[in-house]
Amino acid sequence: MPYLVPPHIPPGRLADSAQPALAADDDLLLRPWQCADAPSVVAAFSDPAIQRWHMRRADSEDEARGWIEQWQEAWRGETAAHWAVVRPRGAGDGTGEVLGRISLRSLIPEGGQAECAYWVLPAARGRGVAPRAVSALARWAFDEIGFERLELDHSVLNEASCRVAAKTGFALEGTRRHSQLHSDGWHDMHLHARLRGDDAKG
Repeated sequence: MPYLVPPHIPPGRLADSAQPALAADDDLLLRPWQCADAPSVVAAFSDPAIQRWHMRRADSEDEARGWIEQWQEAWRGETAAHWAVVRPRGAGDGTGEVLGRISLRSLIPEGGQAECAYWVLPAARGRGVAPRAVSALARWAFDEIGFERLELDHSVLNEASCRVAAKTGFALEGTRRHSQLHSDGWHDMHLHARLRGDDAKG
């Protein structure tokens, strides 16, 4: 049964090329995950705040390496795209300290949509890492790949994520009641979105 509308982003737009590194600022780079990053993933998912909002933990570096391999495979399958947010060590080599993670999940290339998600390690919080990473990723998704809509959702109790959304031009569209089960029960979730052509703000 043929579709009446062609895919907004043609199949292979991501998978046919290597996942790029994305510059956010002079002191911030988004680069593909490497298996050597496993200790940083374990540290992140041992943090109570990250566990609270992401509902997972990594019990070993082997488990974390398995996640990283899944993140790498997601690019090739065009189902998601995951980056480590790092402080570059040298002239663009991107091998420096891991500060956080940012990703496009729930990719629907044919519909031009994806969901933005992120976390920041405790030592890097309060330095604008998340807003700068979100802004860099959105620029790439809209300008280089051609996405039309990016969504960002978070628990209504997660005020920090709400501030990131506001700083980066993701408009609040509504509240999904009892939308996600956390360890302390059901949470209402704020739904934010940014369209190609919207004000970037941050």
